[in-house]
Amino acid sequence: MSAAEFVPGGAGIEELRAAADGRRGCELYRNATQAVFSAGPPTARVVLVGEQPGDQEDRQGQPFVGPAGKLLVKAIDEAGIPREETYRTNVVKHFRFTQSAPGKRRIHQTPDRLHIDACQPWLSAELSLLEPEVLVCLGATAAKALLGSSFRVTKQRGQLFPSPVGRAIDADAAAKAGRIMATIHPSAVLRADNRDEAYDGLVADLRVAAAVLG
Repeated sequence: MSAAEFVPGGAGIEELRAAADGRRGCELYRNATQAVFSAGPPTARVVLVGEQPGDQEDRQGQPFVGPAGKLLVKAIDEAGIPREETYRTNVVKHFRFTQSAPGKRRIHQTPDRLHIDACQPWLSAELSLLEPEVLVCLGATAAKALLGSSFRVTKQRGQLFPSPVGRAIDADAAAKAGRIMATIHPSAVLRADNRDEAYDGLVADLRVAAAVLG
């Protein structure tokens, strides 16, 4: 499975966003409401890459608009990253979930490697159009997709690395990125036993990214 056949050549960000909805790179489209591509200007100095859209993102068609997204906005504000300088996207473009019955709560389910690989052409296409000073991976799925399967967020979070050359992006896309780092996904803060401590850690990592901007 791959979305490669659906990615229009030479397309800009807005064209990619339009082309992504309804495309069938993997089976996740069958149960999702819509594809959730990205938000933010292509001139953004900071690119934030998460795992996949959640329940509210799937319903609204925008990334990071649910509880985790609202917490992320608060964290980037506190870290000193201008909101208007951020571009937000996800490795996987459709919401993967389990549901016990129609009308019941939809429970997030981590995407498999095949879903990440299937969406890789979309991520490659959009990153090839961006020239951020820093790219921030939010959570393990994004970090492993961009920095390799051996990357461990718990051990290497908050560290700056050169341009990424991971499985999820090609050489052209990698060449346009400045620095890359990883931190926890904001949803991990919401699940943490000590939310204050987890949130402070997220903000501290984002301040590393903010320092790149000068």
